[in-house]
Amino acid sequence: MNSVGTPLLWGSFAVVVIIMLAIDLLLQGRRGSQTMTFKQAAVWSLIWVSVSLLFSAVFWWYLDGSAGREIANTQTLAFLTGYVLEKSLAVDNVFVWLMLFSYFSVPANLQRRVLIYGVLGAIVLRTIMIFAGSWLVTQFSWILYIFGAFLLFTGVKMAMAHNEDASAVGDKPVVRWLRSHLRMTDTLEGEKFFTRRNGVLFATPLLLVLIMVELSDVIFAVDSIPAIFAVTTDPFIVLTSNLFAILGLRAMYFLLANVAERFSMLKYGLALVLIFIGIKMLIVEFYHIPIAVSLGVVGGILAVTLLINAWVNRKNDRKGLTK
Repeated sequence: MNSVGTPLLWGSFAVVVIIMLAIDLLLQGRRGSQTMTFKQAAVWSLIWVSVSLLFSAVFWWYLDGSAGREIANTQTLAFLTGYVLEKSLAVDNVFVWLMLFSYFSVPANLQRRVLIYGVLGAIVLRTIMIFAGSWLVTQFSWILYIFGAFLLFTGVKMAMAHNEDASAVGDKPVVRWLRSHLRMTDTLEGEKFFTRRNGVLFATPLLLVLIMVELSDVIFAVDSIPAIFAVTTDPFIVLTSNLFAILGLRAMYFLLANVAERFSMLKYGLALVLIFIGIKMLIVEFYHIPIAVSLGVVGGILAVTLLINAWVNRKNDRKGLTK
C-alpha cells in the first residue's frame, strides 16, 4: 500500500492519539465527575478541532521539507477534506446515541462509561476496517465502484427516510432478540453492566445500550470509510482523518445533547454529501473531481444546510410564539 506515512509520522500520530485519549477519557471522564455543560462541550469541541488543524499544519510542514510543496499541499488538503467529511458524518452517529440513551432512560450522569467504550470501540473498529479496506482497494481497484454505488444508495435512502423517535428503538429486531436471550434486570444498577442477585448473574439495561452503541459504530463505519476512500486511498491519511474526527465525539455528544431537535434538516445535507461522494467514485474513470473541489462542495452543502436549518428554526419559533 503506497502511503506518505513514514515511521516518524506514524509514531508521532500514535503519540498524539494516546495523549488525546488520556485527556478525553481520564481527565474529562474521571469517575464521579458530572456531565459536561454546553459551554464546556463547546470549548472542548473547539480544542479537538484546533488540535486536528495543528496536526495538519505540522503534517504539511513535514511533507513540504521531505517531499516538496506540491505533495504537501495535495496530501494536507486530502487530510482536511477527509476530516470534514468524517466529522460531519459522525453527527448522525451522535444522534443515534442520543436516541438510545433516551429510549433506555439513561440519565446523563450514567452515560459516561458507555460513551468511553463507544469511542474506544469506534477507534479499534475504524483502524481494522481502514487497513482491510486499503488492502481491498489495492488488490481490487474495481471495489471503489461498489463503494460508490453503495454510498449513492445510502444517500438516497437517508434523504427519503422518516425521522424516528426514541420509542422506535424497542421495535428493532436486534433489541428484541437481545432482550429475549439475556437475563436482564428491569432497572439500571448505576454504571454496572452486570450485577448479581441471589448469586445469579444478571445483565443490566446499560449493557444493552453499550451493545447497541457498538453496533451503531459498525453501521456508520460502513458508510463513512468508503466515503473517505473517494478522497484518498492513502491509509495514513484515511486513518488520521477518521480518528481525529472520532476523538472529539464525546464532546460533540454533550454539545448536541440538548439541541438535537434544532438540526432537523441536517440529515438531508448529509444525504447530499453521500450522494455527491458516491457519484464522484462512480465517474472517476471518466472525470476526476479535484480534492479542493470536493472539499468546497462538502463544505458548501453543510453550510447551506445549516443556513436552511436556522431559517426553519426561526420560522418554527415564530409560529410557537403566535400560538
